[in-house]
Amino acid sequence: MKIVIPGGTGQVGMLLERELGAAGHQVTILSRRPAGPGQVHWDGRTLGPWADLVDGSDLVVNLAGRSVNCRYTPANQRAMMDSRVDSARVVGEAVAAAARPPRLWLQMSTATIYAHRTAPAHDEATGVLGGGEPDAPAYWRYSVEIAEAWERAQQEAPTPHTRKVALRTAMVMSPDRGGAFDLLLRMARLGLGGPIAGGGQYMSWIHGDDFVRAVLFLAEREDLSGPVNLSSPSPLPQRAFMRELRAAARVPVGLPATRWMAELGAFALRSDTELLLKSRRMVPGRLLDAGFAFAHPHWPGAAADLVRTLRRPRAAGPAADCRRPVHPRG
Repeated sequence: MKIVIPGGTGQVGMLLERELGAAGHQVTILSRRPAGPGQVHWDGRTLGPWADLVDGSDLVVNLAGRSVNCRYTPANQRAMMDSRVDSARVVGEAVAAAARPPRLWLQMSTATIYAHRTAPAHDEATGVLGGGEPDAPAYWRYSVEIAEAWERAQQEAPTPHTRKVALRTAMVMSPDRGGAFDLLLRMARLGLGGPIAGGGQYMSWIHGDDFVRAVLFLAEREDLSGPVNLSSPSPLPQRAFMRELRAAARVPVGLPATRWMAELGAFALRSDTELLLKSRRMVPGRLLDAGFAFAHPHWPGAAADLVRTLRRPRAAGPAADCRRPVHPRG
């Protein structure tokens, strides 16, 4: 397949480029700062020569959007919103203008779109979108608004000949530097891998191998469109998640942290506590119903596999830096 990945210089994009390229597919990355072969410039807002790559492609996977790993200041929140909506809009314009439009447009979305709760789990049919929880901070509600606007920009694009799927994606766990697993493992090895604010909030996740396999599965399943949850079928509470990660890494102790300690740590890391405290209990209902078989359905085995992979030489992926005045990632 000929695959175009706007905003593909982050952890997930580099994972897709590596694995899809190794499988023999032709992959092109659209980046604001192209740095090597296979990368082409775009600004994430306006049509340009890059749109010629969309014309005649088989698959577009739009990952563009400013990193959420930052302080949720008003300026950063606006940048998160604009980078996602603008990039989805202009990808839609390129698809609509193509003489030979791609068969499939996969648009990154997020598990954050669902409400903060511990039970029941959210699937695509019965899950409750967030924003209305009485105990949710205002900036959590804005994160849901960003996710809804992101998906709406794809839905409203006039692309009748291109199937569209919104990837409501949990944390993608891969052994690459700068990714979620790398950060969590470093926290565990520093002794900070204990329960946070009691640890009852759920963590949804997906192994990087299964993420890539799900992308290829969706490319083949022409009956699937609209929102699709990309997560393992076994989310678990944060305290259990970190306990299994410590076991895989042979770290005996993880110090607990209260809510105020999490606030202090997030401030020091120039991040935000939504990433630590919001409960994301999501399951992949549509993937399972369609017959997708996860290679890593349970966290203990997935964590052990990722730790083993880390012990081998690996390519370094770029760490997200929300301090830079960037527009879309990529």
